[in-house]
Amino acid sequence: MRGAQRKLIIMDDKEQIFERYEALRHRLPNADFAQQAHKVQSLLDITDSIDAFVFDAFGVLNIGENPIPGAGDRLDQLRLAGKQIRILSNAASYNHERATEKFHKLGININPEEVITSRTSAIQGLAPIIWGCIAAPSDDLCDIPAETLRLGDDKADYDRVGGILFLSTETWNETRQAILSESLLQNNRPVRIANADIAAPRGLEFSLEPGQFGHTLVDLGLPDVRFFGKPFPEVFDTVNESLAGIDPSRIAMCGDTLHTDILGAMAYGWKTVLVERDGMFCGANAADFIKRSGIVPTWRVDRI
Repeated sequence: MRGAQRKLIIMDDKEQIFERYEALRHRLPNADFAQQAHKVQSLLDITDSIDAFVFDAFGVLNIGENPIPGAGDRLDQLRLAGKQIRILSNAASYNHERATEKFHKLGININPEEVITSRTSAIQGLAPIIWGCIAAPSDDLCDIPAETLRLGDDKADYDRVGGILFLSTETWNETRQAILSESLLQNNRPVRIANADIAAPRGLEFSLEPGQFGHTLVDLGLPDVRFFGKPFPEVFDTVNESLAGIDPSRIAMCGDTLHTDILGAMAYGWKTVLVERDGMFCGANAADFIKRSGIVPTWRVDRI
């Protein structure tokens, strides 16, 4: 790991990410899986079986600030074929408006109602207390429906708040994690992890995400840590409600990560497509990870 502010796992530690997810399987949803994943050339091969396509972002539509070639065109083709489109992202560092703007900047044609993020689920039903927010510096927190206090290096701030809302790891580090852990062990309070990912692809590297630090808190025995985003059900509920009238078995989640995109969607009764070329399994043998985990998607594809 390296970096003073953003902790990165280098590409060679892809195995470490997988093993961490596997160690957490008892905390993740249970699901029934296909016996064998069928390899397809593109999503156009399965349009007869699917009425709505739900896309992860990182590793499927974009890598960082760069769109994956052909991704935007494929979404347009699916719309022309009469398919519903949704983007379901665990990115919680920015509000819904900025999330939509990001796809426009990538050149991907997307409507605001087609974008659903874990942040939206995490901020629903917040208790009327002061929430200590772990957030990116550029996040103005204007969509948080409660009083907030941005957390940094002052332990008194951690002790003062009534709950923790973990949105981003952009400026997070081990020192701040230690302060948070000590404060919660002294006085347990609710913690909402707005991004359940352990890690996310950043080019040829992986950044540690809020889910990793949330599970570290659970490892300490803290009982009131709640995770939002794939693979947990709240975000799938939101997507399902937006696709009213479509049978869950005709919805396909397209993602690059077995333990979030694929596991969560199959637990919800959706079909799944593991996208392998650019994200979590870039440069790796995805079939090996499928076999070891037992998380078998409905289909496999290099790019959508």
